[in-house]
Amino acid sequence: MSIPLHIAFAGFRHGHIFDLLERCRSHAGVEVVAMGEEHFEASLMPAKGLRPTHSDIAEMIARSGCDAVAIGDCYGRRGAIAIAALRAGKHVISDKPLCVSAAELDTIRGLAGGGGPRVGLMLDLRDSAPMRTLREVVRSGRIGESQTVCLAGQHPLLLGSRAGWYFEPGMHGGTINDIGIHAIDLVPWVTGKAIGGIVGARAWNAKAREFPHFRDCAQFQLHLAGGGGVIGDFSYLGPDGCGYRLENYWRVTVHGTAGFAEASYGANVVRVASDDAKAPESVPLAAARPGGYFEDFLADVGGSPAPEGLTTASVLEATRWALEAQRAADG
Repeated sequence: MSIPLHIAFAGFRHGHIFDLLERCRSHAGVEVVAMGEEHFEASLMPAKGLRPTHSDIAEMIARSGCDAVAIGDCYGRRGAIAIAALRAGKHVISDKPLCVSAAELDTIRGLAGGGGPRVGLMLDLRDSAPMRTLREVVRSGRIGESQTVCLAGQHPLLLGSRAGWYFEPGMHGGTINDIGIHAIDLVPWVTGKAIGGIVGARAWNAKAREFPHFRDCAQFQLHLAGGGGVIGDFSYLGPDGCGYRLENYWRVTVHGTAGFAEASYGANVVRVASDDAKAPESVPLAAARPGGYFEDFLADVGGSPAPEGLTTASVLEATRWALEAQRAADG
């Protein structure tokens, strides 16, 4: 990787992108050279006191001198921006989801294959202390071979304050592709077992009744290569007033052949019990890895990706399974 890596930001329509912006600004090996936003007044830039350097993202990609493009536009626009950047020979790192259609993903895979530009994704759930601790416990063999994984990812809908583009037809791309992709990335990383296939999936409209096309609830069932299964429940049914503070905002339970382990995103410990335990043990948390997704991207760009880190291959594989599960849910 050439130092500094020149990065341009494309779209500021979701708050996640500001975490990446701050990491880029504080990293000695990265320089932010441009910020593109085609819908400034509707974006989050005014609230942050930011102004775009470009009002045309295509022009920014072509003329800003960037080496990489960070994407934070509406979900339905991300695939096209990623494709344009990759075609121009730029690396891409995006907030999740990367794209909303299998056709977009096929094009992205073709452009990133064979040593082409690298692709990163802000899959930061694996960077949290509870999930890193859960992985350590499961991978240690303490609960035996992983057999079932149950995941809850309940988010507040926040209708009225959530960005309006979420509810525009074709712009959101589905609740599994939006939320469930975190779980799809997490399961192989925690258990060491690849996803083997989709058993079933379903999505439906429940709370966002004003927008009947918006399927705010979703569930899926997967099977794991080598044995085992996954059940996931993802929705926008989290109570608005509690925000993201409830345990099932992200809760992951793994049962193995010799015990169980469970982690929640905001918890202070991971609960573990082996077959001979009379009560669960509270395992102290390992250190978190803030910004790990970004460090993995930089390593991938530099040609030295970590074996268990986020790589172009793992990002594209997680996106593939998320889109396939979403398609199954949509019928």
